Amino acid sequence: MNADVSSRLVNSKAKIGAVVLTALFLTILISVLAKVGNKPGALGIADGRLEPCPPKRNCVSSDDTNSRYRIDPLPFGGSAENAWLRIAKLLEAMPRTSIVEQTSEYIRAEVRIPVFGFVDDLELHLRPDEKQIAVRSASRAGEWDLGINRRRVEELRRQFVN
Repeated sequence: MNADVSSRLVNSKAKIGAVVLTALFLTILISVLAKVGNKPGALGIADGRLEPCPPKRNCVSSDDTNSRYRIDPLPFGGSAENAWLRIAKLLEAMPRTSIVEQTSEYIRAEVRIPVFGFVDDLELHLRPDEKQIAVRSASRAGEWDLGINRRRVEELRRQFVN
């Protein structure tokens, strides 16, 4: 009887060890794949608008006509120049965010997601005549972002308006 109990205990420990090793391997693999993810080709401004969202649930854009991806642009009062400077300062203060491209009317920032290091692209397009800043936030990896991009833009909006 004792040998049977000992045998089951050894088998249980071996199974737990295999699960832990598999989880560790998958974590490392996902981290490596996230860090080598390339910048997607569909970024920037085309015909005066931000590129549309891909057919995934990991993107929001004020220029997208599909309600699944649609989010309001960031309105501003005062001068466009002051609004653009203010939004750039907010982006610089965002955790794990780096501005990688900036012109007088376009900003692209990369946002690193904690734990696995996935990269999201955050784009802004200044539209002085419309008194607004168009915005697009999209994950490079995965099919669904659990609403992270929408929350990111809404938090940016909250800070920008205040």
